[in-house]
Amino acid sequence: MSESGHSQPGMYGQGRRRRRRRGDRDPGPPGQNLSGPSRDREYQPRERRAKPSQNAPLSGGPVLEKPIMLMKARDDAGKPGTPPEGAAQPSGPGSSKIEREGQRPTQPVYQIQNRGMGASASSSAVDPMVGQSKLLPPEKMKHSIKLVDDQMNWCDSAMEYLRDQTDMLVVGILGLQGTGKSTIMSLLSANTPEEDQRGYVFRAQTQEIKERGGNQSTGIDFFITQERVIFLDTQPMLSPSILDHLINNDRKLPPEYNLPHTYVEMQSLQIAAFLFTVCHVVIVVQDWFTDLNVYRFLQTAEMLKPSTPSASHDSTGSSGSDDGAEYYPHIVFLQNKARRDDFCPRNLKNMHMVVDKLMTHSHLRYKGTLSMVDCNIFPGLGLDYLSTEVNMFLLPVQENDEDSLTKAGSGTYPLFSLLPGYRGHPSFSTMVSKLRSQILAMPRCQLSHTILTEKNWFHYAARIWDGVKKSSALSEYSRLLC
Repeated sequence: MSESGHSQPGMYGQGRRRRRRRGDRDPGPPGQNLSGPSRDREYQPRERRAKPSQNAPLSGGPVLEKPIMLMKARDDAGKPGTPPEGAAQPSGPGSSKIEREGQRPTQPVYQIQNRGMGASASSSAVDPMVGQSKLLPPEKMKHSIKLVDDQMNWCDSAMEYLRDQTDMLVVGILGLQGTGKSTIMSLLSANTPEEDQRGYVFRAQTQEIKERGGNQSTGIDFFITQERVIFLDTQPMLSPSILDHLINNDRKLPPEYNLPHTYVEMQSLQIAAFLFTVCHVVIVVQDWFTDLNVYRFLQTAEMLKPSTPSASHDSTGSSGSDDGAEYYPHIVFLQNKARRDDFCPRNLKNMHMVVDKLMTHSHLRYKGTLSMVDCNIFPGLGLDYLSTEVNMFLLPVQENDEDSLTKAGSGTYPLFSLLPGYRGHPSFSTMVSKLRSQILAMPRCQLSHTILTEKNWFHYAARIWDGVKKSSALSEYSRLLC
């Protein structure tokens, strides 16, 4: 017999055919030659080498399949920046830990890529944080809307302009009829003095309304800027035109109010108590210095204010005092249509002293947050000149530049006709700009014991307004007035 096996073909012929039939049932890897018994014995070790060698210490069928499933899931996610399937993986006992934590370094890349993928991103691979909609610029308001209508009912139309963010400032305003509340709020929010007043976000009094002694604003108007500052314009306090409208139109009063003037006063107190609760800053506008009835009204509204506990870090009470347990806003006294003499440092000091004496027993924050001396309006005046400085600001009478040039043009020499006349104070637009910067720099303390977003503030304000209308203290005060 030959050693090569070719001289005896019958000895291995059937076995060779049998091996071919077995290979048909269980084919080996491609390119494997099963022509001899020695090569047949080498098939099993090669099958073991086809499995991942880095997981050799882990024995058993299900354990060997685990890294293959992880690699397959990582490839199906289609995340950019991941290594390819055939890349070499580090071997050793720490490889399982790397596989478990391997997705963490690539997660920020995955989020950034998903934001730009849009509809092509796989729905199964969307992270909860990434699945949120991309921050869109807030909708810009073009005019004010009603927060409280003329019937003293709450309106929900402002909800669509609010967002779930906490960095906001709420500014309200109070004042008598004709003091310029709507004009000032428009200039602080979205308009400039050079614009036409008919395009202001808060409608000011027209000439016709001024001639017949009417009021423009009713209830509470709402406007929010792109800087997330909420402005609340209100109807005039103790308005004679609203009282005249009630009497002449025979409007039915609520059953708890017997006289029209009592109802008008209670409306004003409700609005003031509401602003003292939901605003960071409340501006009190006067067009002359000063009306003692305004300060009596503020102190009455402060007593009727709903009890709202402030945040713990805002408490300023000491030695067992509860003065800081209640929330009170910052209040700013704005002297509108001020004359030239009002800007005299001596007169300004006297006005600060009078306001300090009138508000000495009030818990409202009327000191320490607004200063005209810091605005460089009085150059050369020391910071310690106003020893009892309160939150007071003066706005001059608004006049056009053409009027000032006409007044200055009456001189003989042409040079003086080009120079503006002496005012004794900066221009109206400069003063409005300084006032706006001072108002927006006011501290934004918490309105309640919890941090409120814009939408939460809206619901909080709705509850406060409903509580103010049903307040037992206001009902008792109305009975005393009757």
